[in-house]
Amino acid sequence: MAETATKAKLAIIMTGGGARAAYQVGVLKAIGELLPMGAPSPFPIICGTSAGAINAAALAAGADHYQLAVRQLHHIWSGFTSDQVFRTDALGVAKTGAHWLLTMMLGGLGGHGSLYLLDRQPLRRLLEKYLDSQVFQTAIDKGVLDALCVCASGYSSHQSVAFFHGRPELKAWKRAQRIGCAMPIGVDHLLASSAIPFLFQPQKINREFFGDGSMRQTAPISPALHLGAERVLVIGNRPENLPELPRELHAAQPTLGEIAGHALDSIFLDSLGADIERLQRINRTISLIEKNRRVEHGISLRHVDIQVIYPSEDLGDVASAYVSELPWTLRALMRSIGAYSKGNSSFVSYLLFEKGYCNALIELGYRDTLTMRDEIRAFLQIDAT
Repeated sequence: MAETATKAKLAIIMTGGGARAAYQVGVLKAIGELLPMGAPSPFPIICGTSAGAINAAALAAGADHYQLAVRQLHHIWSGFTSDQVFRTDALGVAKTGAHWLLTMMLGGLGGHGSLYLLDRQPLRRLLEKYLDSQVFQTAIDKGVLDALCVCASGYSSHQSVAFFHGRPELKAWKRAQRIGCAMPIGVDHLLASSAIPFLFQPQKINREFFGDGSMRQTAPISPALHLGAERVLVIGNRPENLPELPRELHAAQPTLGEIAGHALDSIFLDSLGADIERLQRINRTISLIEKNRRVEHGISLRHVDIQVIYPSEDLGDVASAYVSELPWTLRALMRSIGAYSKGNSSFVSYLLFEKGYCNALIELGYRDTLTMRDEIRAFLQIDAT
């Protein structure tokens, strides 16, 4: 029982970015090789956002046998094709493309609905095939899972909502534009969390429509802390030290695709780094204040150990070698908005659910994790024997 209590303080956080989440699978695979055969998940608290929410749900569903859960996740990602995620047939792309254009022209007049480019019915069918939401409660009842948490952004409330399915003693919370809401997690929550704006249709949950959880998520680590984590493993989504890019003297006007890629990078890549820095500053501040003084003045902050696994390469740059794998319908759509380019693949990388790119990211995540195996093993308190 004491071992379970200790493990309950460890959380894993996986953010999103469409196809870029394949990197997380490589990290999870490498961690599996550090664990004893048949071991349960070392992460009783599992948090995910955007495509990371889907990975988080798969990991939570198999919490009683970590390596098996990761093996199944790897099987799906390593064989991905775009048509398993969204419609790529000419009729499907033309239909949503015309809908997008009509909505743009009419400004939403006439009840033409929300603005999105791609139909994700294939992903819904895939999730319904593999995901049984009852398994989360089963894992909780077995004591191998404390909570699964997925985040989404409410279009009406403008709140970042952390939906969590967890132990009954875990309570909801409310902060400025951030709330935690206890409820069973299902396919709709995963589709809501991963609904990248403009690309995918918002998902309705109860009375509100939700979009990608990375929007308005100013504190990605916070839900794990509310759920009781004292140690947090974060899978990063960009290299730790990106080189500073020079400003061009005669830069060309950015295309719609380049602007969209820049916007998505801002949504998916910026908030996590800022929150990691914030947590590290808090840890340093706490270390300078004696515990009895913190109690005396009602300071509820606590030290949280954090370990981050950063990609050693820019995941958008990796995509440049694989953009031609997209179906011709998607390539034509990307060209029409100036987003299909081997020199600038940032936007396309979020949609590149193809074997070549996904397997390249899986391998990168696997290598990056094994290069720091001793550090990861010590953080996860895995016996080296």
